[in-house]
Amino acid sequence: MNNLLVSIIMPVYNAEKWLSVAINSALGQSYSNLELLVINDGSSDSSREIVQSFKDPRIIYFENKENQGVSATRNVGMRNMNGDFFCFLDADDFLPENSIKSRIEILLNNPEADFADGTVLRMDESLEKTESVYKPNFKGNPLKELILIKDSCFFGLSWMIRRKKDQQYAFDTEMTHGEDLWFYITIANRGLYLYTDEVVLKYRQGAEHAMSNLDGLSKGYHQLFSRIVSLSILSLKQRIFLYLKIKKIMGLSYLANHQVIKAFIYLLKPGLS
Repeated sequence: MNNLLVSIIMPVYNAEKWLSVAINSALGQSYSNLELLVINDGSSDSSREIVQSFKDPRIIYFENKENQGVSATRNVGMRNMNGDFFCFLDADDFLPENSIKSRIEILLNNPEADFADGTVLRMDESLEKTESVYKPNFKGNPLKELILIKDSCFFGLSWMIRRKKDQQYAFDTEMTHGEDLWFYITIANRGLYLYTDEVVLKYRQGAEHAMSNLDGLSKGYHQLFSRIVSLSILSLKQRIFLYLKIKKIMGLSYLANHQVIKAFIYLLKPGLS
């Protein structure tokens, strides 16, 4: 097993506050045959110096001269990865010690599986308190679950993926929200999804995330809906279900952020934009 290389892809943009913790969590994995591809997306803080202070040869560093966005930045990592398996780690999150080991064991013990997931802890900003726990509850081909935006197999970028040499991996750079779900959809047409009960990711809440820009999130869902419909694999009933589900998600998101008027306007007007 130790002969198999795992690539961890980490986009970085002005992440000096948490970057060292994230890098150490990757390098401190019990499964050590890994490479950490760190892509600095035009940061203006000390992110470059922090990365370069690490002398571990498993770190491979790239730098965009100008900010290109998280999708383009992750694409740099995927174009340059060497691993037999790969996964993602944001610069403000944390990988528990057995995160890589627990997921790669699933893929090695199940050759028909291409995707391995696990439990995710939503933590406070200090990573000291667990706010909530996400546990997958689905096994099988994940495509239909993903396109209907079910949370049975999707939290975010917590999957480990068996790399197929004949497949191109790329995020849609036109999307600024929902790009992670769409990426999974584009690779989920073949392969089996399994999961471990072990914690594979500690997600730091309070850091910058999609919910801080609800109008952008709304646009992202509109783009996601259009792309899913273009696949022509949903029935009319399923398209209506998906449309109403996105309406509900965004309406509740506006309400949760105390934007009551905007929530009702969004729910009552036609369309998703």
